[in-house]
Amino acid sequence: MNRNLQFDFLINKENKTITVTREFKAELESVWNAWTKAEILDQWWAPLPYRNETISMNFTNGGMWHYAMISPENEKHYCKAYYKNIETLISFSYKDAFCNDKGVDMIEMPSMNWTNTFTATADITKVSVLLNFDTIDQLENIIKMGFKEGFTMGLNQLDNLLATLSAERQA
Repeated sequence: MNRNLQFDFLINKENKTITVTREFKAELESVWNAWTKAEILDQWWAPLPYRNETISMNFTNGGMWHYAMISPENEKHYCKAYYKNIETLISFSYKDAFCNDKGVDMIEMPSMNWTNTFTATADITKVSVLLNFDTIDQLENIIKMGFKEGFTMGLNQLDNLLATLSAERQA
């Protein structure tokens, strides 16, 4: 990651939120596509050594993304994102929940509501992610599961992927 780019990870237990702000040296459209197109998401979403595999994706208001994070031993952890509000190149929100291979939510696992906002200046795009939890227990459980470390790794992978895609476009 470029040391001059912003990266903040803030936990607010009182408000039951996590706020992540990350800048990328990339055009807005490239960053947006990396968050909204399955073929690009699958290249960075899961923390190493896991990989991500999209089962289905309908990136529309009311649509859904069903995906699996797959371990090196081929163990699959399924999740679903239920898209609520999409404003192209500006923001989108969704509820993310663990589920089984058939897409049935696992209510005993924590879920979270995401709002991702994208802003761009020159060749820098900032992604601001606000995660809201229904209970403090859900927030604390996600933290214990290694969310900060895993999401940070994914964002670092996205940073590297965006640099690679930019270099390929310029070649």
